[in-house]
Amino acid sequence: MATTYSELTQQILDYTEASSDVLTSTITNDFIEHAENRIFRDVDIDVFKSHQSANLTASNPFLSLPGGSRPEPTSLGTVRTMQIFAPSGTPTRSFLEQRDVSYMNEYWPDRTATAEPRYWAWWDHNTIYVAPTPDLAYNVELGITRLPTRLSSSNSTSWLGDNAPALLLYGCLAEAFKFLKGPAQMLQIYEQSYQRALQELVIEQQGRHRRDEYMHGALRTPLQSKNP
Repeated sequence: MATTYSELTQQILDYTEASSDVLTSTITNDFIEHAENRIFRDVDIDVFKSHQSANLTASNPFLSLPGGSRPEPTSLGTVRTMQIFAPSGTPTRSFLEQRDVSYMNEYWPDRTATAEPRYWAWWDHNTIYVAPTPDLAYNVELGITRLPTRLSSSNSTSWLGDNAPALLLYGCLAEAFKFLKGPAQMLQIYEQSYQRALQELVIEQQGRHRRDEYMHGALRTPLQSKNP
């Protein structure tokens, strides 16, 4: 059963038996935000996966992400994969491997030297650093996870509220009982409930990833049965 913002905030008050004078809307909003962030860290949700096109510049090892990497909701959340292909000719795609900046600096210390990039790393919160420095203005396709619109007083519904209401509630209650310094036993119960609800969502997402011959491009070989 889906849960709206007002229903969730009331549930938090009901379960904790706290008044709105103690758990103000500002505080419960923090619970919701922290719970949502925790869920998005704990499980990779297919519906938020997308792709973003960009372009590298020849002789420039830096790529500013379109819209930034962590702007406001419904925008780019994080980069999962990065592949490049030449701007002309046969578009042979190459996946770049993620490394850290230290590795990149050791691997390609002279940034003025150019070649086809093989690795990428975070330079700062919205800039990607590639090595080697690009020899061409490569086209880029980023596999990304977008940040969804969050549940709030101005946005009464969300994907989590519609599809994983129990998980969202238990995440909020765990935050609330830590804030209220409630009984350790109750906090443990809500943490366990959160983990069970999380596993249900994880299993649901894994079910979408089960290998299928059609999805993965493998040709199905017809079985040759003998005539009776």
